[in-house]
Amino acid sequence: MKTSAIIHSFWLQKVGRLMLTLALVATLAFTLVNLSPVDPVTAYLGMDRMQIGQEQEQLIVARWGLDKGPVERFFLWTGNALKGDLGRSMIFNEPVTEVIAKRFLTSLNLMACAWLLSGIFGFVLGVLSGLYKNSLLDRCIRLYAYTVASTPSFWMGMVLLAIFSVQLGITPISGAYPPGTTSADATMWQHLHHLLLPAATLSVIGIAQIALHTREKMIDAMNSNYALFAMAQGDSRFGVAVHQALRNIALPAITLQFASLGELFGGSVLAEQVFSYPGLGKATVDAGIRGDVPLLLGITLFSAIFVFGGNTVADLLYTKLDPRITNRSEPL
Repeated sequence: MKTSAIIHSFWLQKVGRLMLTLALVATLAFTLVNLSPVDPVTAYLGMDRMQIGQEQEQLIVARWGLDKGPVERFFLWTGNALKGDLGRSMIFNEPVTEVIAKRFLTSLNLMACAWLLSGIFGFVLGVLSGLYKNSLLDRCIRLYAYTVASTPSFWMGMVLLAIFSVQLGITPISGAYPPGTTSADATMWQHLHHLLLPAATLSVIGIAQIALHTREKMIDAMNSNYALFAMAQGDSRFGVAVHQALRNIALPAITLQFASLGELFGGSVLAEQVFSYPGLGKATVDAGIRGDVPLLLGITLFSAIFVFGGNTVADLLYTKLDPRITNRSEPL
């Protein structure tokens, strides 16, 4: 009964925090969009606005609800959002939920690939760096991590694009599949070929944070009492690291990996723009540039749910993988 009450309390707190987060995100996003100097009608029509009459323009304004005040539009949009209706995208002429679903499936392949690569290589590099502290290997790994950690993803993407696509011609320049074909017609190899460079851009940057964090945890683990005692009994440094330290540093690394989904999502926005990768990140940039308010607000809410879900999974893993952790606000 006690465990059931703790689990119930945990999920009530999580749902309450999610609702509060979505309310704040929706309010802030709607306010910023309305304060933006971009006129949605001008951004949508472009130079064609000079060729339409005042009556046609008013019809477009009325269709998108721009003839109402900001407060009225906000409550109308909120009411529809609670019913699952996020409106209709101006630039795609489709329901926002369908645009997000289609684009997210494309982005999911990119983010999943980058997430796995950054987690695996970041953990391995962090372990080696912490195990051989102050060695040449450690200094090289730290130099790489500190340099890449301060590098914008769009700049890294342009560098990799210039090297591997333009100069070497190994990877495609843009897109998620060859020009002239559809996603359904493209082969798995063609999808992977176009996925390679964008995923490398995100993973190369994501490795740095995991590696630096794991390095510090590894150093602490190797200087702990149990590690010093094991080495005093004749165990090798590498053996202590494999059989003792890895179990203690794996959990924080996994937790950090799930908690970094927000940074991964933000990085994919810039990476997809550089490579013209037709995912949710590129749709976000297009919605901002062309004043697609419904799509921009819908993506903002979705990204908040996505990041919140990653943090929740991290909390659950922390309590499930380490039974010694007990917290009255989390399930055991």
